[in-house]
Amino acid sequence: MSPRPPLVTFLSDFGLADEFVGVVHAVIARLAPGAAVVDLAHQVPRHDVRAGALTLWRASEWLVPGVVLAVVDPGVGTGRRAVALEVPSAGAIFVGPDNGLLLPAALHLGLPTSAVELPDNPRAKGATFAGRDVFAPAAARAAAGVPIGELGRAIDPSTLQGDPIPEPILESGEIKTEILWIDHFGNAQLNITAGHARQLLGAEVTRARTVRGTVPVRVVGSYGEIEADHTALVIDSYGLLALSRNRSSASSAHDLRPGQPVWLCPQSDHPR
Repeated sequence: MSPRPPLVTFLSDFGLADEFVGVVHAVIARLAPGAAVVDLAHQVPRHDVRAGALTLWRASEWLVPGVVLAVVDPGVGTGRRAVALEVPSAGAIFVGPDNGLLLPAALHLGLPTSAVELPDNPRAKGATFAGRDVFAPAAARAAAGVPIGELGRAIDPSTLQGDPIPEPILESGEIKTEILWIDHFGNAQLNITAGHARQLLGAEVTRARTVRGTVPVRVVGSYGEIEADHTALVIDSYGLLALSRNRSSASSAHDLRPGQPVWLCPQSDHPR
């Protein structure tokens, strides 16, 4: 069998109305003509680093081995660093701004052991399109086999910006979780698996307490198991629990937003 072509996965908040995504593709094609480029998402909300970081985090294990190019960069042209970092245990190199976008996904895959600060492009026509002028060339060179140490000046990986995805916390017999993401269908993904919830509570989840009130729930494996006009906790395609409804939006029904807390509770005679 022939070796697989190197993979570059590209995420941005560029949208699709302008030429920006196509230009980045052209730069990669010119510098790494054998690379396969996958567009992960380009409709990340403008300047929303958290949303971009969570998208990478969810998808990360399907993107490696390979190069991940991510550009959600409200600080473009400022003193924020342009970086590449490597997670050798996953065969992954991440390229993008050092603003918290890259590190959650990298840590999800393993420990970054090396990182570099990418140099400015002296041929750039301005400072506002680092995706074209700095990040795409670095990603293409990495895909072509250039070692990360040759892409820029070595920096300490411990100085990279960003944090792991928050862990759920047991508080007074309830699990405090966080809504990570509201998807296109209105499902509200939480930062916990069904097994972890059961382990922390020592019982099944029967209620979810949101900022708007308490909702009776049960854990199910598919949307079709949810009764009409009811909300349940679906084990989603990432193995995480999501507040969901069958053919309607849990987000709209309960006024849910990313970043809100949700407390998962066992059965109680005195709901809070």
